[in-house]
Amino acid sequence: MQIQNAVALVTGANRGLGRAIAEALLARGARKVYAGVRQPERLDLPGVEPVRLDVTDPAAAAAAAAQCGDVNLLVNNAGIARVIGFLDAQAADATREIFETNLYGLIHMSQAFAPVLAANGGGAIANVLSVASWINAGRLSVYAASKSAAWGFTNGLRNELRGQGTQVVGLHVGFIDTDLTKGFDVPKADARDVAAQLLDGITEGQEEVLADDITRAVKQGLSQQPGIYLDPPQR
Repeated sequence: MQIQNAVALVTGANRGLGRAIAEALLARGARKVYAGVRQPERLDLPGVEPVRLDVTDPAAAAAAAAQCGDVNLLVNNAGIARVIGFLDAQAADATREIFETNLYGLIHMSQAFAPVLAANGGGAIANVLSVASWINAGRLSVYAASKSAAWGFTNGLRNELRGQGTQVVGLHVGFIDTDLTKGFDVPKADARDVAAQLLDGITEGQEEVLADDITRAVKQGLSQQPGIYLDPPQR
C-alpha cells in the first residue's frame, strides 16, 4: 500500500520507535496519523491526533476502532520489556504482564481493526516484533518469549487476512536507541532508520522487514546446523 494519503494509527506513539514511525508517516504524506496512547493529554507530537488507548483492554481497542473508522494502516508498536529470566521468583507474574501487552494487545487491536481495514480497501497491519522472536538468551528471556508468540500470531493473522486484501508485515529488529534500552551497552539501531525501513517495506508489499545486521544474520542462521537459536549471541 502507499503511505501518501494513508490514514494510520500507531500504538505507543508517544516515544521511541512509535514516535519515529508517526513522524515518518507525516513526512511521507500520510493524510492523518492517530497516536494511540494511554495518556493523550501528555502527548507532544505535532501533527498527530491523539487517541486514548490501552491495548491490553479489548473494550478500549474497540472504542479506538469506532473512533478511527478511516484507518487503513494499523501499526502495532506498543510493547513492554522487563529484565527478568524464567527462573526468577517473579517470572510467572512478569510473563502474564508482558504477554498482556506484547501478544494479547496485538490480538485485541487486530480483531478491532480488521473490519475497519476491510471496509477501507484492505490496507495493512504492521506488527513490531524483534530479533528476539527467533533467539532467547541473556536478560530478556520473558520478553523474547512474548515476541516469539507475537511472531506466530503475525504469521497466522497474515493468512487469515489474505482474503480481504490486508497486508500483514512483521518488523524484526534488535536493540533500538530509545529510552527503553538505556543502560544496555550493546549496538543499537537508530529509530528513524528503522521507521524508514518499515515504511519502505509496507510500500513495497513486503511481509517481513529485517531492519539491522544482527537480525538478518540471525534469520539466516535459523537453518544452520546447529541452529543459531541453540547457541545464540549473548546481548
